Amino acid sequence: MTNGVPAAPALILKTDVVEANKSVAESAWQIGLDQLAAGLPEEAVRSFRSALLADSTHLEAHHGLIRVLRDAGRLEQSVAAALALTAISPHDPLAHTALSISLQYAGHVPEAEAAAARARILEWKKQLHSPPDEGSSL
Repeated sequence: MTNGVPAAPALILKTDVVEANKSVAESAWQIGLDQLAAGLPEEAVRSFRSALLADSTHLEAHHGLIRVLRDAGRLEQSVAAALALTAISPHDPLAHTALSISLQYAGHVPEAEAAAARARILEWKKQLHSPPDEGSSL
């Protein structure tokens, strides 16, 4: 009991808030995808950013924002969004691939190649730590 309030209900309340935020983020992300598909980039940017305000760890919303910014020609903003994704998901090969693509489009070729190399290394590490396929002859 802290300040006269039992700890368990506070934990339940926090869990409810987290789940509500994830639901809001998921809805905003889906709307952003629909707007991206409909050719409404500015609306999609707002939706993806809304998703990230609700849940900053929503990886798909990060990827959507990176993509729509790149498609809209806002290349430096796309790079910044990709860097933000690699900061929250540093061991994810797809995050570094997204960074590499955005850097390439922005004309930062050496940095793009370095990000692509990082993505390959992370993917190799992932493969080394995963169990082999049952159908594999290795």
